[in-house]
Amino acid sequence: MTVSPQIDPKKKAQTLTWLKTISGELATATLKRLEDTLPWYREMPPGRRSAVGMVAQAGISSFIQWYDDPESTAWIAADVFGVAPRELLRSVSLTQTLQLIKVTVEVVEDRVKGRDESLREAILHYSREIAFGAADVYARAAEARGLWDARLEALVVDSILSGEYDDELPSRIAALGWHGHGEVAVLVGTAPRQLDVDMIRRTARHLESDVLIGVQGSRLVVVIGRALTPDRVENLEQRSFLEIAKALEPSYGEGPLVLGHAVPTLVEANRSAKAALAGFAVVRAWRNAPRPTLSDDLLPERALAGDGQARAALITRIYRPLQTHAGELLPTLWSYLDNGHSLEATARELFVHPNTVRYRLKRVTDLIGYDATGPREAFVLQAALIAGSIADSDHSQRRR
Repeated sequence: MTVSPQIDPKKKAQTLTWLKTISGELATATLKRLEDTLPWYREMPPGRRSAVGMVAQAGISSFIQWYDDPESTAWIAADVFGVAPRELLRSVSLTQTLQLIKVTVEVVEDRVKGRDESLREAILHYSREIAFGAADVYARAAEARGLWDARLEALVVDSILSGEYDDELPSRIAALGWHGHGEVAVLVGTAPRQLDVDMIRRTARHLESDVLIGVQGSRLVVVIGRALTPDRVENLEQRSFLEIAKALEPSYGEGPLVLGHAVPTLVEANRSAKAALAGFAVVRAWRNAPRPTLSDDLLPERALAGDGQARAALITRIYRPLQTHAGELLPTLWSYLDNGHSLEATARELFVHPNTVRYRLKRVTDLIGYDATGPREAFVLQAALIAGSIADSDHSQRRR
């Protein structure tokens, strides 16, 4: 409650009558000064400028009422903004609102200058109240919008994880202000005890990326998209999703962290999410798995756990290229893996020189990108050969 200065009742009544008489003049002068001093007001469409004028008029009327009885129910900014369309609050920033208040107060001060010092003091009291009231209105609106955005973001992430898309998904993504362009990847890990969503977003912005964040039980799911526009991509080297995931890693809780493979668009992010979730379920089976781990590096574990997508990837990326390649690459790889990664034992079985085995293994690496002499990659290759052999056996039995 504001304490009003002591004013002679008769003098106050005269001043109040005079204020009511010039209220229309004050509103007109305020609009003119807004036009002259605020570029954003001049650039507004006529409908919104009219709404701002209504707000200014309501503010002047509210001041007159407040001057009449400062001890009455406290005035709040929502009363003034209630006369304008709801979209005005969304299109006019708090800074612009404070500029509007400043101009209005200046117009009133100029008009009453030299008339009554107590009236000027009342204007100062009122301007303070209206500024704090406006800040309160915007804070409440921002809080409500933040809660709504969080619910909408959770809904979008749920849709991505489940793969249950509808026609409204693109509009929901647009409503969240998604700035991603092109490829998308999904990062899955353990949610920390205290999740700092703002830190994740700041880190992503620093890496010229955008994110959608969702918490699924104890899991933290982040959908990553690069925010570089196509014209800027030509001039700048894009960060890999693995680089972005490493930067986001401190925002996750303890435990494994798995990055799904890149997909062309956000609407196709379910495929990356499925791979990341499948990898997250089995990553502990890889004792020395890095953090983060690529879901494609967990193909053997995922296949053993029954992931058909991983089994198909092992066959199409590794087994089929070796099978269709002319030469002795596939038999040499089988022999090398079966003989405990021994060049000499493999050479004896195949009746060739060890250097020939070494040369063929080099060609395997050139063809499919996996080095059979490395323990982890050898395990991946062995899983691919087993999966491919089983698939061939099943196919042969179906043909009989």
